[in-house]
Amino acid sequence: MAFIRLVAALIGFVFGFFLGANLLQVTQVTPANNQVLVVLLLATACAILGWLGAPYVTVMPAAIVVERIRAASAGDLIGGAFGAAIGLMLALFLAFPLSFLPGEIGRYAPLVTAVVLGVIGATAGAVKRNDLSAFAQGVRGVRRNTADARVLLDTSIIIDGRIADVVRSGFVRGTLIVPKFVLAELQYFNDSPDGSRRERGRRGLEMLAKMQKEETVKVELSEEDPAGTGADGKLVTLAKSLGVPIMTNDYGLNRVAELQGITVLNMNDLAKAVRPVVLPGEEITVRVIQEGKESAQAVGYLEDGTMVVVENGARHIGSELSVTVMRVLQTVGGRMIFGHPKGEVTETRRPRAIDR
Repeated sequence: MAFIRLVAALIGFVFGFFLGANLLQVTQVTPANNQVLVVLLLATACAILGWLGAPYVTVMPAAIVVERIRAASAGDLIGGAFGAAIGLMLALFLAFPLSFLPGEIGRYAPLVTAVVLGVIGATAGAVKRNDLSAFAQGVRGVRRNTADARVLLDTSIIIDGRIADVVRSGFVRGTLIVPKFVLAELQYFNDSPDGSRRERGRRGLEMLAKMQKEETVKVELSEEDPAGTGADGKLVTLAKSLGVPIMTNDYGLNRVAELQGITVLNMNDLAKAVRPVVLPGEEITVRVIQEGKESAQAVGYLEDGTMVVVENGARHIGSELSVTVMRVLQTVGGRMIFGHPKGEVTETRRPRAIDR
């Protein structure tokens, strides 16, 4: 800082000296014996101004620029550079005709135009970087296929863990984007004094590490942190900005994102879609664990959570049982299967509500 002040003071002194000398030569209002004193006073005043003002015209603006660059994402910088280049190219085309303007206007108009269009182009490029990227891809005729797909992950889908198995199976390809605020939330859970939260955070971080080792997908840790309150609001804003879908198990986030026109990939919906279809007469194996509402009924559950009501199955509670399906009932709470032990004939009974 002291060196910069010294250089600025020297520049100010030299500038003041020549300025004073030229002014005295033009005006001739000062007596000859006082001219040297006037020039030295003006040079000293300019040197003092240079010493005092140096930080405000050098260090502070540079610090602001560095801070802005540090806060900007790589996408902002690339988009800004691209926009500035376009603006300067337009200024180059306009420079020749503008130079024919009369007087001083023709001399300075090309320079002013280049500065204005460069700033406008850089600003527009940074703000509309995603639109520029999409436009460039359209011009090149590049279509995104499955391998190029990008999906935004939220905290719930990572902690759930099933996404890692789906990735391993090869059904999900492309790039899985994990924003830094989602990673921070997982780390917060992992450091929580509450045992349940700590376990969820640890599981989420383990799932991320597992997916990073898979060759079928790329896990991208995004540094973008859009303005907004809460992780859900930031996810919706980021998804709209990037033009990518959100993968989640959170019902609230699901609804909010869909209302704003964002594609949502819900793992629970996928689980329901790939659930095996069971038809009357087929045989399934289930472990009966409790009594049902009716006499001699027993209840068990399949791996996907489907309730199975077994007529005359009470005596088999606690054991694996082969069950012949009689009927399948779809309710608001999910699917229910009614059946009887294999090889037994049971009177058909009207299904009643079962405590799940």
